[in-house]
Amino acid sequence: MARTVKAGGTDARRERWKGHREARRAEFVEATIRAVAQHGPDVGMDEIAAEAGVSKPVLYRHFVDKSDLYLAVGQRGTEMLMDRLGPAISQEGPIRTRIKRIVDAYLSVIEEHPNLYRFVVRKSFTDRPVEQDVVNEDKQMIAAALARLLGDYLRGFGMDSGGAEPWAHALVGMVQNAGDWWLDRQSMTRASLSDYLTTIIWHAIDGPLRSAGVELDPDAPLTTGFSETDPSGEPRLRLVDVKAEEA
Repeated sequence: MARTVKAGGTDARRERWKGHREARRAEFVEATIRAVAQHGPDVGMDEIAAEAGVSKPVLYRHFVDKSDLYLAVGQRGTEMLMDRLGPAISQEGPIRTRIKRIVDAYLSVIEEHPNLYRFVVRKSFTDRPVEQDVVNEDKQMIAAALARLLGDYLRGFGMDSGGAEPWAHALVGMVQNAGDWWLDRQSMTRASLSDYLTTIIWHAIDGPLRSAGVELDPDAPLTTGFSETDPSGEPRLRLVDVKAEEA
């Protein structure tokens, strides 16, 4: 006599198995990150399997191939980066402080995980072309967040915000390239590089502001509010230089 299996029970087992596989993949990704930190960006599957405490065939049960594992590690690297950058971008404060906070957050991640950064950027671990470009996706994500921030500043001072997006991409490219150089050379401290980049970025912002007749103290606290006189009827971000108002 055939045994009847309830659909609900089958679905529950399927979900438990799916959750188990996802947990195991996450464990192997973390083991790969540890192996990369220890052995460098040219780490091999044997070293990763040893770090994970399993055989290579077990790894391949959870990842299609090396490229699949590379993408999973890259996505985890993105999470680590955005966990640090997200609060730095969203936290308010004087504009120079915000710039330095964002720059230093990025540099702190690549300083703490240099081999992981090289592993993701070089793509030498992959055994086939990958459809996702993890590095480019990170740049796009960071630039989009910066573009929103710059756009708020520009609109807050009554300026055209159309240049915020290319401006943001240019700044992200500059910081990334400087970070690449710094990782290889290590000719200055992270604090010194953060200071240099902060100064360069501030002057890149100060120039357009001055051309529009806006002189902003980069160390003055800014408060945000909303103007009720926006022509479109929508509330508009208003930035106030607190020191200027007090004067």
